[in-house]
Amino acid sequence: MKKTIFYTFFTICLLSSCGKEFLKLSPQTTVTSGSFFETESHFDLALVGVYTQLRGIVSAGHYMDEMRSDNSFFRYYAPDRGPANWVEDIIQWTDQSQTTVVNNRYYSDYQGISRANAILNRLDNSSLTDEAKTRISAETLFLRAFYYFDLVTHYGGVPLYLNEVVDEASAYQARASVEEVYQQIVADLEKAIPLLPVVSAFPQSGRATRGAAKMLLAKSFMSMPLRDYAKAEIELRDVTNMNYGLLDRYLDNFNPATKNNKESIFEIQYMEGDDGQQSDFIYSMLPKTANTAVATGISVNNVVAGGWNVPNQGLIDSYESGDERLPASVKIMEGTLNGGSLSTDPVTYIAIKDIGGYSPQSGNVYFPFVAKYLHGPYSKPFNTGQNWPVFRYADALLLMAECLVAQGKGDEALPFLNAVRKRAGLSDLSVATVDNVLLERRHELAFENHRWTDLIRNGKAIEVMSAYGAEMKQRYDFLPEASFNVTEERLIYAIPFRETQINPQLVQNSGY
Repeated sequence: MKKTIFYTFFTICLLSSCGKEFLKLSPQTTVTSGSFFETESHFDLALVGVYTQLRGIVSAGHYMDEMRSDNSFFRYYAPDRGPANWVEDIIQWTDQSQTTVVNNRYYSDYQGISRANAILNRLDNSSLTDEAKTRISAETLFLRAFYYFDLVTHYGGVPLYLNEVVDEASAYQARASVEEVYQQIVADLEKAIPLLPVVSAFPQSGRATRGAAKMLLAKSFMSMPLRDYAKAEIELRDVTNMNYGLLDRYLDNFNPATKNNKESIFEIQYMEGDDGQQSDFIYSMLPKTANTAVATGISVNNVVAGGWNVPNQGLIDSYESGDERLPASVKIMEGTLNGGSLSTDPVTYIAIKDIGGYSPQSGNVYFPFVAKYLHGPYSKPFNTGQNWPVFRYADALLLMAECLVAQGKGDEALPFLNAVRKRAGLSDLSVATVDNVLLERRHELAFENHRWTDLIRNGKAIEVMSAYGAEMKQRYDFLPEASFNVTEERLIYAIPFRETQINPQLVQNSGY
């Protein structure tokens, strides 16, 4: 892999509640890496550049983690047979080594790793105080571990770059084994954890904390080929003894007005405004329309961008009666067509309806859509301050339940499982099993890009997705015969084709 390292550092401006914590940094000119790493401000700006690459995982995850699973699908739109095909391939399991979104995620992870390595290679010999070195090193190690975890869970064993790539000779590396990548993740996290702060005040700054690192370490122990549930349990118990807690209202987890709250362990940060720090993923989740004003408060045409992450009826039907998370997560958009069909016409929005007890009106069409990220009215098109949740305390509780069940400690798992159910308005379960913990995670974390890796980690991916694929092929005649070829080999994605061509040591994943 031939790498020429360029550093483009972006201004990261967070909400005023945490702006003093997470520096608002913007370089006045372009500088070389050799002259740049001199002051603490330089290193902080470089660290912001490492955080920025997290955003490259969010949109890719909608396709590769959520729609790849049985949680959501897409609205087939016949007029768009160009770029839509590239992401439809992921959802219907016909993706290959040149699928753009799959490749972009790989590159985004490695850009984050490259930026992290540049910091770590220069930090020890810098003139920064020991306190500054400790802080910056800890956050950078966490982020490097995060990017490698994203790579190993989606692409398998990958090249391990632990130093800055400065020439062609150091760029070409063979793939490390899955076990070796996890060993490095664990090493980075075990070094970072004692140096990272325990969160003590809310809202948080958006930076890495000890709780976030312990969550990532626990997930690593529970995802590696030889699971280590005992070690994962230790890390998760530590998280439950920190200052986190469940919010009273489930929906408040996704409201920009209450971001970085006590239930948040780690979020990817965004801010509405003109600084280029906004998010826009709600527009891809809304039904295709020429005017989104009914939903967003301003007129936006999302015919190209919308119609993705459509909640599956199977997911909707799987919620228990009275589960407060369903009406918070999914709503119905009622509208009309313009004389065409569902596959050719955008919808004209009429009203947003609650999903419970909805009865279609004669002459109207309706579309379920992901509503948990809709918090308008907005003031600018494709511009929201919605953060992306990565780790929540509810996730930690359910991961602990999963970990305990895997060790045969079902009775110990129940309090963690039932605490999450209680917040959802549900009664306690009397037994904790692999299946009911997985179902609880499906409902609690719906549309947060967890379902795909949850299925894989629990050994359920082939079983669940084979049945789901057969159902979808019966329902939709536009799906090709080769779709939903669910095999062990395709539980990970292809290494980008270009990388296998320029790096002779890089072997492609089987099945691609």
